[in-house]
Amino acid sequence: MRVVALLWTAALVLTADAWGFRDGVFHNSIWLEQAAGVYHRESRSGRYQLTYREAKAVCKYEGGRLATLQQLEAARQIGFHICAAGWLDRGRVGYPIVKAGANCGFGRVGIIDYGYRLNKSERWDVYCYNPTAKECGGVLTEQQKTIQSPGFPDQYQDHQICYWHIRVRLGQRIRLHFLEFDVEDDTACLADFLDVYDSYDDVSGFAGRFCGDYLPDDIISTGNVMTLKFLSDASVTAGGFQLQYTALNASKDSVH
Repeated sequence: MRVVALLWTAALVLTADAWGFRDGVFHNSIWLEQAAGVYHRESRSGRYQLTYREAKAVCKYEGGRLATLQQLEAARQIGFHICAAGWLDRGRVGYPIVKAGANCGFGRVGIIDYGYRLNKSERWDVYCYNPTAKECGGVLTEQQKTIQSPGFPDQYQDHQICYWHIRVRLGQRIRLHFLEFDVEDDTACLADFLDVYDSYDDVSGFAGRFCGDYLPDDIISTGNVMTLKFLSDASVTAGGFQLQYTALNASKDSVH
């Protein structure tokens, strides 16, 4: 498979502006879910399971359509960064990279473009475009903050996908403390769920998937970043969740 990276001049400016130290915190603009109307979807059965036809159906079902390469780049320029290849308009496949990494993007910044796929039965994720889609999540750099499902304490809606990217000061760790938890329960947690990752994305550092009404135990990161992903499907909702994260100083705060 020949992979071509489309490098944009604006990417250099974006990288300089979006990533850097301010007030002792390394800031970035990653995980602006649904940025510029673009959002990422994967199959209910996991990553890289959608044919082109199925990908189009996913976007259409949610009131959107396949994102174009230009729409994906517009989202990337304001911080949209997902390490997962997905279908685009007219059978193209690619993904957006804001900051180069060893395990994603082949060390490059820009749109990683797999080109137009002749075999539409190949299986990838998908990037949809819907400027009126529901938005939630964000980039959090405070020392302490409460995170809750959309609409909490009322029931969350269906078709939600939220990413919270937490980044505190270098040398600190993050404690997640769950206050309330009520998410649709099913045997494998495939309908509605909250995923927690001990990393800056949802590719590595998987720490757990939670559903039902059991209150999860505290989770403490190994570094200064964590990612939370909340997803709800097309039916059955519940009261949602509320949790608080707190930055821990390794030299002062107990992490036990």
